[in-house]
Amino acid sequence: MTLPQPNPPSPEPTPIDDLLTIMARLRNPDGGCPWDVTQTFASIAPYTIEEAYEVADAIARQDMPALKDELGDLLLQVVFHARMAEEAGLFGFNDVVEAINAKMIRRHPHVFGDAHVADAAAQTVSWENIKAAERAAQAGEKAAPPSVLDGVPAGMPAMKQAEKLQKRAARVGFDWTEAKDVLGKVREELEEVSEEFNKAGDNTARLSDEIGDLLFACVNLARKANIDPGMALRGTSLKFDRRFRRVESLLAAQGRAPSEASLNEMEALWIQAKNEERGR
Repeated sequence: MTLPQPNPPSPEPTPIDDLLTIMARLRNPDGGCPWDVTQTFASIAPYTIEEAYEVADAIARQDMPALKDELGDLLLQVVFHARMAEEAGLFGFNDVVEAINAKMIRRHPHVFGDAHVADAAAQTVSWENIKAAERAAQAGEKAAPPSVLDGVPAGMPAMKQAEKLQKRAARVGFDWTEAKDVLGKVREELEEVSEEFNKAGDNTARLSDEIGDLLFACVNLARKANIDPGMALRGTSLKFDRRFRRVESLLAAQGRAPSEASLNEMEALWIQAKNEERGR
């Protein structure tokens, strides 16, 4: 005689299950949060971008407790978008996870298949080649011919977009040989900016164009030097923030505010702050 087997106990909900339940409740028109209920993909998108920047900021400051919190905020954005998509009958959170799982396996054939890559640089080339093949397959379903620049988002932050476009063009040989070769281009663009400043009349549009060319060249220089231009600029911004706050504190010790000091006085205190950091 075979005795009936008891049903296995239901697994305990995981933290991600709890988060999905919380978001579903927040979005419920009957008793949910009025603000969350009224949101759309478009209205939430700026928050998604903001949270990604806050993750990068925590990393730049090497603040690991903040990084944990900011990663949670970023994860909430993914859950929020997935919940809205599920309500619209498009896809759900599990579909998002399954899609990225499949993509990671597909783009790492040297780990999950029989392919071989020599090092990280070779893997980067392999990754980009696989992405190019995916874009070509998608383009085959459309009327427009494929381009090596396909897939670079128009809404991407300008500096990252410039870097992406340059990397794409470099894949087909449209690139400088070495980083030092770009220095001449940076000098050339800087000279063109200077020329625009020396012209009479309203040349705002031309000046904007030339400054854009200069910034594009600087991004190119950083890329060829294997430096992330965004992180480099972020580091400089943090340094500026730190040193200017020191200038403010030095003026406060004198009973003054920056608005009450001359530019020469603030410049002298700036040099003092810089020297303090360098241990001079």
